[in-house]
Amino acid sequence: MPIHGATCSMTEIYVDADACPVREEVFRVAARLGLVVHVVSNGSRPIRPPGMANVRMVTVEPGADKADDWIAERVGPADVCVTTDIPLAARCLAAGARAVSPVGKHWTADNIGNAMAGREVARHLREIGLNAGGPPPLSKADRSRFLSALDGALQAALRGR
Repeated sequence: MPIHGATCSMTEIYVDADACPVREEVFRVAARLGLVVHVVSNGSRPIRPPGMANVRMVTVEPGADKADDWIAERVGPADVCVTTDIPLAARCLAAGARAVSPVGKHWTADNIGNAMAGREVARHLREIGLNAGGPPPLSKADRSRFLSALDGALQAALRGR
């Protein structure tokens, strides 16, 4: 029986790693719960492996959405994905998985549509030269919200809800 008591499929965490500022937090939570973490990257930014037996470093071929495709092809209803990428979050939700952003937002069927529309508006504004700034750096409050959201998503996944 898995460490956490799940009976069907074991809950795993998938991290869209290239722009993820909360990898260390994910590693700590996964170690506490005895879960496997897949840290998926296209290799564009070097990511130092944490040297933990439960963390699997996955480097996919370079290219747009290759890491997203790898995650979306494997994530399932018992799993949680950590991502800032709204289309990937939508794909994870479609697969029955849970998705959480690094600032602690739970992506759900109720909010993903508006997030996708907002992403398109932001893309258009960037194309016409407006709104060029990126997201602000993560604050301690963001990290705290993330840990709470990740814990909630994982507990729900482990209970099979």
